[in-house]
Amino acid sequence: MSNQPLSKDKVLQLLAEQNTEKVKLAVTDIDGILRGKMISYEKFVSIVEKGFGFCNVVFGWDAGDVAYDNSQYTGWHSGYPDATAAIDLNTFRQIPWDNDTPFFLADFKDSKGNDLAICPRSLLKKIIKQAGDKGYTPYFSQEFEWFNLIDNTEELYAGKFRDTKPMTQGMFGYSLQRAAEKNDYFNDLFTLLKKFGVPIEGLHTETGPGVYEAAITYSEILEAADRAVLFKSGTKQIAHNHGVIATFMAKFNENLPGCSGHVHQSLWSAVKKQNLFYDKNKATGISSLMESYMAGQLACLPYILPMFAPTVNSYKRLVEGAWAPTTLTWAIDNRTTALRALPSSSSSTRLETRVVGSDSNPYLAMAACLAAGLYGINNKLKLKTSATVGNGYADKRNGTLPKNLWDATQAMKTSPIAKELFGAAFVEHFTATREWEWRQFSKVVTDWELKRYLEII
Repeated sequence: MSNQPLSKDKVLQLLAEQNTEKVKLAVTDIDGILRGKMISYEKFVSIVEKGFGFCNVVFGWDAGDVAYDNSQYTGWHSGYPDATAAIDLNTFRQIPWDNDTPFFLADFKDSKGNDLAICPRSLLKKIIKQAGDKGYTPYFSQEFEWFNLIDNTEELYAGKFRDTKPMTQGMFGYSLQRAAEKNDYFNDLFTLLKKFGVPIEGLHTETGPGVYEAAITYSEILEAADRAVLFKSGTKQIAHNHGVIATFMAKFNENLPGCSGHVHQSLWSAVKKQNLFYDKNKATGISSLMESYMAGQLACLPYILPMFAPTVNSYKRLVEGAWAPTTLTWAIDNRTTALRALPSSSSSTRLETRVVGSDSNPYLAMAACLAAGLYGINNKLKLKTSATVGNGYADKRNGTLPKNLWDATQAMKTSPIAKELFGAAFVEHFTATREWEWRQFSKVVTDWELKRYLEII
């Protein structure tokens, strides 16, 4: 989070001055879940340069810690050895709700010391380098909607997660009343996350019982992704301290709106002085570069969708009339399209990719946005259709998005575009994990099936 690169000596000096006894380290798995440990200060000193061993099972199991049977990277066949995780000193933070314990993120390396191809944070860094080589500095931010439930964890597990109780009742979007009813929690989110190096630009209630929305302050893309990952984890921890369960499921309830994780983005010059998405000489304010960037995203979207919508549940959100896009569309300031262009000034012109769900892995979502945009620029793509006017759900000129995780995964798995953007090794591993996710879902007998068929059939 530092504006200036932190050296090992500077970090150790800071920690020594604080009489640090322990440090928290974390890595991010394929689902965007932080996996970490606490170590002693003495251990940290010994590994700060060379890295540390972290069991590579974090890329060999799913969100429920069940081991994949289709992973080539690791498995029973490899014995789940340690992989090397390299600490990124520039991610240094202190956790204000945990006695200011020092905290660092780490990336995975392969056996030759190179960035691990299937590591989400490393993948994003690879795409960032491609942008930098072209003279672009990407600025990004992510916003999240999420439901807040009364923490009755024991009852939830006993009742198989059927008895959920929202923190507040009713459809109260932008409600100061509902925010005030949980004033301590609401204010702690804003204040503690800022102290944690995750500044929030705006926080409000959304429509739906117990729903909040937060927009994270924009920054350069790697920092933006770090902030987004830490926002989700930090929110869950702060929520727990207030007797709340924060869920970032894309579709918590079939009768309520889904939860988005919209990604805002712009490309700036290498010296960070000029917003390359803005063109004052165009009536729209949208530069030719931004048009190609949008054309790239629209061209790639059908083949990279699992990076925006990674779970079975994701596709319950991507339905018509539910504030989430279903068509390959773009428009200026239109919330029914996949891409919402926001041209206004040289400082704020940006693109909002609205396909992304709150259940996304921010590293993968941002990597996909940037890689697809660069694809459009590199190939000088033009927008195939004019901006959507009115209802984006009805505009099927460019086609529609895949309807479920299996179809989306097969499109990505067989796509030359996906392999070109992210590398064959990543695509092979990632799509295998999504196929696994679909298989786990497909074998379960749901409540819907029992209610519909048990007696009548």
